[in-house]
Amino acid sequence: MTLTRLPTRKIGSLTVGAQGLGCLGMAEFYGPTDEQEARRTLARALDLGVSLLDTADVYGHGAGEELLGRAVAGRRDEAVIATKFGVVRPGPGVGSGIRGDAAHVRASCEASLRRLGVDHIDLLYLTRVDPQVGIEETVGALAELVAQGKVREIGLCEAGAATLRRAAAVAPIAVLQSEWSLWSRDLEREIVPVCRELGIAIVPYAPLGRGFLSGAVRSADGLEEGDFRRFGLPRFAPDNLARNLPLADALGALAAELRLTPAQLALAWLHHRGADVVPIPGTRGRGHLEENADAAFLVLSPAELAAVEEAVPAEAVHGARWNEQSMAYIES
Repeated sequence: MTLTRLPTRKIGSLTVGAQGLGCLGMAEFYGPTDEQEARRTLARALDLGVSLLDTADVYGHGAGEELLGRAVAGRRDEAVIATKFGVVRPGPGVGSGIRGDAAHVRASCEASLRRLGVDHIDLLYLTRVDPQVGIEETVGALAELVAQGKVREIGLCEAGAATLRRAAAVAPIAVLQSEWSLWSRDLEREIVPVCRELGIAIVPYAPLGRGFLSGAVRSADGLEEGDFRRFGLPRFAPDNLARNLPLADALGALAAELRLTPAQLALAWLHHRGADVVPIPGTRGRGHLEENADAAFLVLSPAELAAVEEAVPAEAVHGARWNEQSMAYIES
């Protein structure tokens, strides 16, 4: 169990723990939710220095922001609140479109401030790039919010290299949040180098492959009712999952040799990608939070890092990381 507070990293002007916490599962998508346990988990996160708390306006149709706001109300100065906007989500499912127009930027920020119960948002992201609106308009509106003191730093999610360059020409972009893990490595060739050229930190979401790399998912049938891995993610479809399981087994065997859990080993691999990388594994409970936090302290040798990549070769992963509708809004 972690007893020492995490080392810190910089995201723009913000100082954050080297590992954050993804709060999606506290609101929906991964089965039944439990607000009391979520609040205890968020409190424990702050105790450990896991200060970057990541949510979005559409998680639980606003319930995720409200929960986070209640949980940190008495410890606001310890929390770095990150939230996202842009997804149009009138009903169930992952959304029906994206809006990045200036009017929506401003309205979304005001709504998030109300739900969170705060006077400023530490980090505000555009969830996906709006293909109908120039990124210059979106970033210009975000920069106005920074000038007004409503937002401290701004970020983009799943943006490509060209978009990052255009955005950074308008205003400083503190961070890119994109999927990055042992089984999602698309951004390494072009996007990561551009981020480093521009001084943009990287926040990997789904760093444990939505539970797959931890060894917790052996069959989609074993997932709880309402878990979106049952229907929305091709890698968890029965045929693909069966072909991917040997990767989880190989990682698990290596972790056992190193006396680590598979989750800790997968997260430690990400931490070794650079000091500008702040993963945000999601969890709903304190046990996994503490297990994951320990990864920020691990030091792997070059040989161990090579063994990790040999256990989970990027080219051996079967299935797309999102369904076709969602992949349409991801810039490569």
